[in-house]
Amino acid sequence: MTENSILTSLLPLVFLFAIFYFLVIRPQQKQAKAHKQMLESLQKGDKIITSGGLICEVVKPEDDFIKVKLNDENVIVKISRDFVAKKIDA
Repeated sequence: MTENSILTSLLPLVFLFAIFYFLVIRPQQKQAKAHKQMLESLQKGDKIITSGGLICEVVKPEDDFIKVKLNDENVIVKISRDFVAKKIDA
């Protein structure tokens, strides 16, 4: 085989990998980075939605857990940072 035929046979594979990277891997990395920044910026009084669908208010952010208030009756629970889905900007 010549060097030219090896290059032409690998070119479609390289092209497919580039498409896969820009359409799947890169956006997923950006989303994960934005979610991590959102978790680090949580402060007292922020409203969040958990992955279970609960809407809570942050009482005290800690290292691995977050203390949240579930309702107006001052029910405070501790949840893992892994279960915070998003922050509500309201």
